[in-house]
Amino acid sequence: MFANLADIVRGHARERPGAPALIVGDRVISYAELDDRSSRAAQAFSQAGVGFGDRVAFVERNGAEYFDVAFGLAKLGAVAVPVNWRLTAPEIRHVLTDAAVSVVVVGQEFVDRVEEIEDDIDAGIVVVGNHDRWPDFAGFVGQAPAVDPGVVTGPDDLVFLMYTSGTTGAPKGVMLSNTNFVCKTAGVAGPWQFDADAVSLAVMPLFHMAGFGWALAGLWQGAATVVLRDVDHAAILDAIGRHRVTNMLLVPAVIQSLLDTPGLDGMDFSGLRIVVYGASPITDDVLVRGMDRFGGIFAQVYGMTESTGSITQLDGDEHLPTLLRSCGTPYPWVQIRIVDASGADVAPGAVGEVWTRSQQNMLGYWNNPDATAATLTADGWLRTGDAGYVDADGYLYLHDRIKDMIVSGAENVYPAEVENVLMTHPGVADVAVIGVPDPRWGEAVKAIVVRARGATPTEAELIAHARHRLAGFKLPKSVDFVDALPRNPSGKLLKRALREPYWTGTDRHIG
Repeated sequence: MFANLADIVRGHARERPGAPALIVGDRVISYAELDDRSSRAAQAFSQAGVGFGDRVAFVERNGAEYFDVAFGLAKLGAVAVPVNWRLTAPEIRHVLTDAAVSVVVVGQEFVDRVEEIEDDIDAGIVVVGNHDRWPDFAGFVGQAPAVDPGVVTGPDDLVFLMYTSGTTGAPKGVMLSNTNFVCKTAGVAGPWQFDADAVSLAVMPLFHMAGFGWALAGLWQGAATVVLRDVDHAAILDAIGRHRVTNMLLVPAVIQSLLDTPGLDGMDFSGLRIVVYGASPITDDVLVRGMDRFGGIFAQVYGMTESTGSITQLDGDEHLPTLLRSCGTPYPWVQIRIVDASGADVAPGAVGEVWTRSQQNMLGYWNNPDATAATLTADGWLRTGDAGYVDADGYLYLHDRIKDMIVSGAENVYPAEVENVLMTHPGVADVAVIGVPDPRWGEAVKAIVVRARGATPTEAELIAHARHRLAGFKLPKSVDFVDALPRNPSGKLLKRALREPYWTGTDRHIG
C-alpha cells in the first residue's frame, strides 16, 4: 500500500483527510492536519539546513510533535534520531555526537541536559516550549509553508536511527530503512488486528520500538491513535473508556500496575480487541489475572530494535498452560534458526542461539562496521544474542541470554556500562553487575562489589555515585558486598555462577 514512511500521511490525507489520526489530550488531529503539520516541519528543517540523509534528534516525552518531526523528516529524506529522555546529559551527548545530528528538538523539561552539553555538539537547538536563547518549536514550524517538499525515499534509504545499549557501554545506532518499516508495519495488521476503524493507544515511550513501532502500525491502517504523554495508569483507564480503545501494547510492569489501579473493576473492556505485551518477563500470576479481567485477548511478542521489533507472536487462543512460557511462532515472512557455536542448526528441543532473517532486519549499526559484522551474517541472518529452542510444533522458547544484558522494565541495560561507572569509585576494587528476578520489572540491576582495602563504601553511597552518570533505569537497585568474585583460571568473570542462586526455582530466566 505504502512504499515509505512519508506515504502514510500523504496517502491517508489524500484518501480520508477528515479521519482522526492523533488524539492528544483534548486535541484531535486529522490526517489532513497531520499532513500539513509534517509538511511545515519538513520545510522548517529544510530552511535550517537539513537535507537528505541528515540526522535530527528528538528529546521529549510523547506528544504530537514527535509525529510532526518523524513524518516531516521522512518527507525531506532526512533521518529521525529519537533519544531516550531518561538518559543523563553525558549519555545524550554520546548519541548526539555519534549521530552527528544537525538539529536537536528538545522538550522544555530536558533543556537543562542539552544546555550542559551544548558546547560539545554542533547542532541547532529547537525547544518544545520556551527558552531565552533557542527558538520554540511552534514558532519554528509555524512560519514555514504547509508544502510537501515531495522528496521520495527509496527502499533501502535510512529513515530512523534508534540507539540501543552497547555491550561495551557505548550505545549503538540501529539503522532502519523504509523496507524494514514497510515489511513489519504492513505485515502485523492481521496479527495485531488493526484496520481503519481501530482506536490505538500509544502510551509506551515513542523513542522505543515498542512505542513508535506500535503507533506506526495503527497509522499505517488509518486508525485513530490516542497518544498519552506518560505511562499514567489512571489516564490509560480513562483513555480506554473515553475513546473506546480497541488495540494497545503494554509492557508487563504496566499491566501489573494497571490491574491494581482503583477504578479497574468498574471498567467496560468489551471494546478491546487485543492487548499486546512483551519486551520484558511477565509472571504467570500477572498474566492469569490480566486474562481474567480483560479476557483472552493477550498476545505476546518477541523481538528487538535490530529486527524492527517483534518477529514472533503467541496469540490469545494459544495462551494455554502448556504454551505460556513460549513467545510464539514467527510471522509468516520471518525465518528463525537455532544454531550452535559453529553456526550449525541444532535439533528441535535443543538449546542454541536464536537467529532470524527477514526484511525486518536492520541495515546495520551506524558508523560501526565491526559490531555490524558481529551481528549480521553475510547471508542476512541476525544473531539475536538470545539462547532458546524451538519445539516440534515450531514454538520458540527463550532459555537464557548469550549477550551479557539485563532487561529491566523493557529497558536494556548492559552490565559493562554500570560496572565501568562503579569502578571509578575509589572504594571499589572489583565489581560485577547482574540481573536478578524482580516481580515488577522482570529483572532488577544488582551490583556485587569487592571493597578496596581499607574502604567501607555503602550501598547508598555507590548508588549515589552512579546516579550522576547513569540513567535511573541503569542504576543498581541493590548492592551486595563479597570478599572476591568467582573467576576462571584465565581471569574471566563467572557471571553465570553469580546469577544462579538468585534464579534458582524460577521457570524463565529472560523475557
